[in-house]
Amino acid sequence: MAEHHTYGAHQYPHQWSRLCDRHHRGRVAARLTLAGTVIALTIATPLLVIFSPVIVPAVITVGLLIMGFLASGGFGVAAVTVLSWIYKYVTGKHPPGADQLDQARMKLASKAREMKDRADQFGQQHVTGQS
Repeated sequence: MAEHHTYGAHQYPHQWSRLCDRHHRGRVAARLTLAGTVIALTIATPLLVIFSPVIVPAVITVGLLIMGFLASGGFGVAAVTVLSWIYKYVTGKHPPGADQLDQARMKLASKAREMKDRADQFGQQHVTGQS
């Protein structure tokens, strides 16, 4: 006759009791957490309502101060970076972007020369035309 094996709760009662224990402990912890939250909110809510005229402006002020310090630090880092780049460019080291700056300077100088020549031609035509 073949043996029939059933794997249910009645075959391993010690595992079931462990599961029930864990479940019970989890419920107790959840209830304690809920009770603690309710008590904390009960105590904190009136305090927040009473002190909110002081807390809100204080939080805004602290936030603005922090943002100001962060912005000034960022501007300082940017200034040091730019001054370092300028120093490298002036001393002849080749910082990134120097070629583009030189090309733009040459293009601007050639346009300025072209406009000066046009102005000279216009001035000569205007002066000779009135004489």
